[in-house]
Amino acid sequence: MDLGIAGRRAIVCASSKGLGRGCAEALAREGVDVIINGRNEAEVMATTSAIRKTAKGSVTPVVADVTKEAGREALLKACPEPDILITNAGGPPPGDFRDLDEAQWLAGLVPNLVAPILLIKATIDGMASRRFGRIVNITSRSVKTPLHHLPLSNAARAGLTGVVAGLARQVAKDNVIINNLLPGPFATDRQMNPMKARAAQAGVPYDEFVKQQTEHVPVKRFGTAEEFGNTCAYLCSVHVGFIVGQNILMDGGGFASTI
Repeated sequence: MDLGIAGRRAIVCASSKGLGRGCAEALAREGVDVIINGRNEAEVMATTSAIRKTAKGSVTPVVADVTKEAGREALLKACPEPDILITNAGGPPPGDFRDLDEAQWLAGLVPNLVAPILLIKATIDGMASRRFGRIVNITSRSVKTPLHHLPLSNAARAGLTGVVAGLARQVAKDNVIINNLLPGPFATDRQMNPMKARAAQAGVPYDEFVKQQTEHVPVKRFGTAEEFGNTCAYLCSVHVGFIVGQNILMDGGGFASTI
């Protein structure tokens, strides 16, 4: 299927690795001119070189922290008029609700609530004036099923979902389509690395521990960044003009619900 977005311009946040990289790779293969970013220069440049091997559009690296004002400004300087925006950032740390003070709450809400809102604010009117825009927010399955050990993430993701729910309906008439992608268990460094400590704590070999975790997923495996990226690319295509403000869960069937 031709997604109809060749020649479009995209900012893909936190895309030097993991799910963000999967999205950048998929868009670049479709001929989109992609701006990728990350905080580690070596990782950003290595990812840029790797994506360029299969890209049909240009790939521009930006070394920046998207959760900081200067980082967002750097992205917008590299691509002041994006047609596509993928918001993404590493989630806040786990913790017990009772142990979190005001400063930790504020620090936890900025990366996954305030930062994406400010990027959307900076780009959405331009998209509307050009009569094309696609925004995909990478949130979390916690929007559907809260994770008790991640209260900061629960709050930030749900907050962004609420803002987007209203905004998406306002701009859809201008062919600016906003949706959210909710990842569950994926085989990325962010999710796999902590399992080493959990396996050691449980006294179980790492490979065995990972297999135990996949048994909780109906498809009996973790997701891949490639399939996540392909789904994201479709949500940026010309074919999704009637899919507005939706929360699309990618968790291998783990969230059991009739509706």
